[in-house]
Amino acid sequence: MSTSPRIVAVFGATGTQGMLMLFALLADGTFVPRAITRNCSSEKALKLKSLGAEVAQADLWDIDSLKQALSGVEAVYGVTDYYDPKNVAQGHNSEMLLGKNLVDAAKATDVKYFIWSSLPHCTRVSNGKYANVYHFDNKANVDDYLRESGVPHSILYTGWFSENLWKYNILAPVPDSDRLELTVARYDAQSPQYFTWVERDLGQCALALLKHYKDPESEVLSRTFYAVSAKLNYTQFASILQQALGKPVSFVSSQTTGMQEMDDMYVFQSEFGLYPDTAIPDPRLINLGVKFHTMEGFIQEIKGRYA
Repeated sequence: MSTSPRIVAVFGATGTQGMLMLFALLADGTFVPRAITRNCSSEKALKLKSLGAEVAQADLWDIDSLKQALSGVEAVYGVTDYYDPKNVAQGHNSEMLLGKNLVDAAKATDVKYFIWSSLPHCTRVSNGKYANVYHFDNKANVDDYLRESGVPHSILYTGWFSENLWKYNILAPVPDSDRLELTVARYDAQSPQYFTWVERDLGQCALALLKHYKDPESEVLSRTFYAVSAKLNYTQFASILQQALGKPVSFVSSQTTGMQEMDDMYVFQSEFGLYPDTAIPDPRLINLGVKFHTMEGFIQEIKGRYA
C-alpha cells in the first residue's frame, strides 16, 4: 500500500535560507521538498529541480498562486525578504503583508504545520527607541498573526548569519598587511552576538520540528525556538578567527553600514541583545536531536576563503 509523499513547501527557495533548507530536506529524505519561486526557469530553480526538489511557481503578492502552490502540502517553511526590490517598492510594511498572505493561504489549504522564520520586534523590545528596523518588526508582526490564525505552527528565530563574513565582506584583509579586520557597525566589543551557522544548523533545527510536531510529548506546536549556534561577543569571535586562521584578526566597530536601518539594527542588538533571556544553544532543540555546531568548527570549514 503506497502512502502519499510528505511535501514541505519552502519559500525563499532561491535565497540563502530557503535554498539551504531545501538541501537539508533533500539530504534527509523524510520529506519531499517543494521549492516555491516566482521564476521556475531561473538557474537556481532548475538546479533545485535537478537535485530532486519539486519546483512550483507562486508570488507572495498573489494569494491565489499561493493556494495553488500549496496544494497537497503537509507543511510550510515560511520566510520573506524585506529587501527584495519588488517588496521594498511596496513600502515599509510589505514584508508583514506578504507573511500574512502566506498564513492565509496555508489556512485555506489546510496545511498541517507551519514553521515561520522570524526575528524580534525591535520597537517593542526597545520601548520605541529603535522603531525603524522594519525587517525585524515586520516578521515579528507576522508572529502575532500566525498565533491568532489557528494554523498549527512553530516560530523559529535565527541569529546573525555566520556566512555574513564573506557575503557582506565583514571579515576582510587589511591592505598591505597580513592582518584581517572583523568590521561590524555600531557594535560594542563586549556585547554578545547570537550566531547562526545557516548551512549546518538551520536546516537540522527545522527538520527536528517537522519530525516531531505530531508528537504531543515533544511540545513543538505553538512554541518559539531558537536556531542559534553560539553566543559570543565580537572580540571573542575575532580571537577564535585569529587562532584558526593563523593571522592577526581585530574587531572594528565602524560608524555606519551606509544604511540607517542596518545601523539601527546593529545598535539594537548591541544594546538589548537578540535573545538575552534564552539558553543558547536551545536545549529543547537539543532534546529533539539537533547537534549544534561550534564557531570553531565553522571557521575550520571556511578557512580556505582567507588563506
